[in-house]
Amino acid sequence: MDAQGRGRGENIDPADQWVLNPSTGEYELRLSPSAPQSPIPGPRGPRNAGAGNPRARSASPDRAPERPGRTSAGSETPGRDVPPQRRRRGAQEEPPPGRRGRRPAKKSKKAKKVLLWTSGTVAFLVLATGVGGYLYLEHLNDNITSVSDDGAGTGGFKKDQAINILLIGTDKRTGSGNEGYGDKGSEGHADTTILLHVSKDRSNATALSIPRDLIVDIPDCPTEQEDGSQKVIPGETGVRFNTSLGQAGRTPSCTMRTVTELTGIKPDNFMVADFNAVKTLTSAVGGVPVCLGKDINDPDSHLNLPKGTHRIEGEEALAFVRTRHSVGLGGDLSRIELQQQFLSSLMRELKSNDTLTSPSKMIKLAEAGTKALTVDSSLNSINKLKDLGLELGKLNVKNLTFTTIPVIDNPAEKVKATVVLDESKAPQVFDLIRNDVSFTEVKKKQKKEKAAVAARLKGEKAPASEVRVRILNGGAPAGSAQSTLSWLQVDEGVSKSENAGNAPAEAAKTTLEYAPDQADQARRLADIMGLSASALKPGESVTNSQGLPAMTLTLGKDFKGAGVSLTPPDKAPDDIKKSTADKVVCAE
Repeated sequence: MDAQGRGRGENIDPADQWVLNPSTGEYELRLSPSAPQSPIPGPRGPRNAGAGNPRARSASPDRAPERPGRTSAGSETPGRDVPPQRRRRGAQEEPPPGRRGRRPAKKSKKAKKVLLWTSGTVAFLVLATGVGGYLYLEHLNDNITSVSDDGAGTGGFKKDQAINILLIGTDKRTGSGNEGYGDKGSEGHADTTILLHVSKDRSNATALSIPRDLIVDIPDCPTEQEDGSQKVIPGETGVRFNTSLGQAGRTPSCTMRTVTELTGIKPDNFMVADFNAVKTLTSAVGGVPVCLGKDINDPDSHLNLPKGTHRIEGEEALAFVRTRHSVGLGGDLSRIELQQQFLSSLMRELKSNDTLTSPSKMIKLAEAGTKALTVDSSLNSINKLKDLGLELGKLNVKNLTFTTIPVIDNPAEKVKATVVLDESKAPQVFDLIRNDVSFTEVKKKQKKEKAAVAARLKGEKAPASEVRVRILNGGAPAGSAQSTLSWLQVDEGVSKSENAGNAPAEAAKTTLEYAPDQADQARRLADIMGLSASALKPGESVTNSQGLPAMTLTLGKDFKGAGVSLTPPDKAPDDIKKSTADKVVCAE
């Protein structure tokens, strides 16, 4: 932590500022008023700075002293001033954590995990806090840099829904010692990008890497300028994915739009990190253990390590995640695998050591993490980051899968430099994520629940001529209800069907609602349309225009056209290369 930035002298251990409050039983951060204190800022609005902004963030000026009667976290202490120094402990009190030569504090069961990520180009770091730590986190609002998502995202993650976070690592050369890396003079391209999908029930997650040399179409990007005006940056077709950021003034919101165009998945939020982030974050966590299956000496990335296990941080960690010529096939896809191994190791390290219960380590991580990342404006306060972290912290690393978009060499090139989608595999991977399907096996309870849903498709099926259904358009393209009606009546013999117009509200998924005595009809219509078991919704019967009982088919936004199956894949393809965060892999 930068003690001087808070009006403190040098060489002060942040852990020494923690005092037990006997009223709450929690440790609180209290600072001596012997020097001017900087008030802890409240939540800040978006700052127009980030990966695509050339303006550098300046150091905060000294601030006015705090008023008596307030802690440094800004909370009132009724009836008394902040004491000039930490009062002596009573016999029953635990010593503040982090003091040398004293009994360490017990690990608090209330400690909660706040999760962010980093590689040399991607952010993913874990913080932890109890009540006292939470008060300190208010200070971190001042560190956070945010930029607008320009309407490219969903408006922010929801606690009761699946989460999609776009993690963008740039090759922007900020920070001391980074002059020899990346694209000189660049504002930062999307050098390494991961779409992190966290399941609705938080039982599993998929980290999908997007190759920087993947040929994509970049859409038009409405972008907020520094003066607050809007500018539409024209799109391009058939260009490298990494040009979705930095090129022609594109901001992270344009990378979000490109990902949506590519995968059909709309990210909720984004986080951006540059070269300097991996150096500061790995040093803050105390280093990350990595395994090499062979000696590596890469003059381009400056990585020089012998075969074996090493703990790396700072400059060496940056070199590790940037090396590619000395591993695998020597290309960007091999470097992606290396970065996935690095992230897995970082996750295991944070889960296994005392980082989450050590105030001094927590503070170093908090300071480094909030300074290293640029986030979208819906994550512009520590409270919002904390809420996201608590959701991500529910994950078990064995159910966190790393994989890469399936690609093949660009057939249009004689000298292979770029890649294109593998159309035989990539759509299935995108469907898995869109439909919240895990790439790993999960709990037995969830398997039983899936089996119960699947049972809806089992049993007798009524003849097509006996299926009576009302068709509503709930977000499908205009005319879908009528085209489906014609297809069912003419091609499939479902003559007792009718177009009932638009649904009362839009729906993400196509559903078929039916009464218990219509189950055989529902199974027949599901078979005809390729509906999954989860699309079948037991409920109550309704009446059609003739006053007869009928089922209700609502065509959602996932509807792809009459006769196109809506059954999503139920597991990852066997030939998709993937790894889980709990496994140690050595780079070759």
